[in-house]
Amino acid sequence: MEREVRVRFAPSPTGPLHIGGVRTALYNYLLARKLGGKMLLRIEDTDQNRFVPGAEDYIRQSLEWCGITLDESPWTETPGPHAPYRQSERKPMYLQYAQQLLDSGHAYYAFDTPEELDAMRARLTAAKVPNPQYNSITRAQMRNSLTLPEDEVKQLLDNNTPYVIRLKVPRKEEIRFNDLIRGWVVVHSSSVDDKVLMKSDGMPTYHLANIVDDHLMEITHVIRGEEWLPSAPLHVLLYRYFGWESTMPQFAHLPLLLKPDGTGKLSKRDGDRLGFPVFPLEWHGKDAETGEPTVSSGYRESGYLPEAFINFLAFLGWNPGTQQELFTMDELIETFTIERVSKSPARFDQNKVRWYNEQYLRAKPDSELAQYLLDALKTQGVDVPAAKAEQIAALVKERATFPADLAKEAQLFFHRPTSYDEQVISKKWNAQVAGALAEFAQQLPAAADTTADGIKALLTQVLERQGIKIGQVLQALRVAVTGAAAGPDLMAIMSILGAEETAQRLETAISNLAAHASA
Repeated sequence: MEREVRVRFAPSPTGPLHIGGVRTALYNYLLARKLGGKMLLRIEDTDQNRFVPGAEDYIRQSLEWCGITLDESPWTETPGPHAPYRQSERKPMYLQYAQQLLDSGHAYYAFDTPEELDAMRARLTAAKVPNPQYNSITRAQMRNSLTLPEDEVKQLLDNNTPYVIRLKVPRKEEIRFNDLIRGWVVVHSSSVDDKVLMKSDGMPTYHLANIVDDHLMEITHVIRGEEWLPSAPLHVLLYRYFGWESTMPQFAHLPLLLKPDGTGKLSKRDGDRLGFPVFPLEWHGKDAETGEPTVSSGYRESGYLPEAFINFLAFLGWNPGTQQELFTMDELIETFTIERVSKSPARFDQNKVRWYNEQYLRAKPDSELAQYLLDALKTQGVDVPAAKAEQIAALVKERATFPADLAKEAQLFFHRPTSYDEQVISKKWNAQVAGALAEFAQQLPAAADTTADGIKALLTQVLERQGIKIGQVLQALRVAVTGAAAGPDLMAIMSILGAEETAQRLETAISNLAAHASA
């Protein structure tokens, strides 16, 4: 019988969730939903020394904001069938699996002190060994249950001498597995060290807990970052030694996310240096060296829409094989295949995520954009009817990248200009233009049609009588009404402002610029 697809996202609560982690969660989610499977979240908190308060809740909020829903997690209302979903709460069960490996001869006790381990590495470094490690060769010179007499090992254990349990990696063996993205991966066991499976504090390491939990939670696909690729051979060995090879999940190791210049892995420091977020939500933490409070920017607080953020992330390493770039979450689910994920690193492009935000923002209904505008104006003490806010939002949205830009672009409707673009005034403002605009201002309040088309028709009539071409006047008219040389459609601006307000602004400009007109 075909197994139900079950994927998992397994973050550690050691700080904010990097966008690379969000991408990993997203690809897991897309695959599960595409194949009608389940999406699990497991908190991997075996390293208690790195635990950061608030990090788990940050992960939960981030996934909720992104629209990545979970079928089983520590936070679901009813416990899932494989609860608990925090490894720290599963601690008692791991020892039996470590014991199983000890009993089968695939693991051993190691009693080496930190000083002895340092001395071993120093010896290997002095011998010019490129990658000093505890492995099938060096373990023969160390203090472990493979080199010590059985009675001495028993005595050390009885005396509660600190120890770790290490995996016994074979010396000469090829380890192979078929990665869904990279194809067949073959690694010689001589390059794999005897990783610690259980630490001296009784907590399992990532390697043991990860394999045991994935097996018990019936995970069918492990989609994770490229940084875990070197650990995959070790995990394959663990599945083999436990006798679980027939149900071992399929592996897929995602490409790295690179800095914008492509020179290395994207980090928080890159975001700080170049002025863009690398976290989905704002993170309040502490400086590692000084302990001083720090704030790292987030995409949500920076004005990015979750659907734009997700669409952008999906394309960092995957493509649909078509020219289509804009995808809803449902469309991503329908289109996504793991086979179209590239093994090549994906370069981060901040301009592209801004582009996505523009597309999604401008595609929103004008009524929704108006609400963004009304909320912002309310904080400024500006009260405006909803219908007018919708008109303004519709007009200025093509100049907006973020919701906050709507209010910035809308300021011209609520504040008369206090200065005028000098370059336009010096070139375009003269007595003839001022005279034509004065007549236009005089006739505006009595105009029967104050739509954009009606205002343009009235302006054309005035200019024809004055013998002036519209191109000679438009820039000066815009500056007189808004103070700026560029902006949204001028006729629409004047229609929204209304005939009276537009006329008053023109009269004020004519008065203020009288000296230019006579020059």
